[in-house]
Amino acid sequence: MSDLKTEFETAVAESKQLPEKPDNMTLLKIYALYKQASSGDADGDRPGMTDFVGRAKWDAWHNLKGQTPEQAMQAYIDLIESLK
Repeated sequence: MSDLKTEFETAVAESKQLPEKPDNMTLLKIYALYKQASSGDADGDRPGMTDFVGRAKWDAWHNLKGQTPEQAMQAYIDLIESLK
């Protein structure tokens, strides 16, 4: 697990230095995988209709419900590697 956590932390750092900014759908996926890996399943209330960004982020995270933090970490690492 510690190797995976180290790889995840490295991928998080690398995500801030990608050669070009990913499109919005990819950014949502990066956000959702990060939240799932670091916080587990989405909690709290879904943001209201007027909070478009917050709602999209929450929905993307909520769609990963049931995925283990380890699975989310590996998916995050793989996604960042594919964007380099």
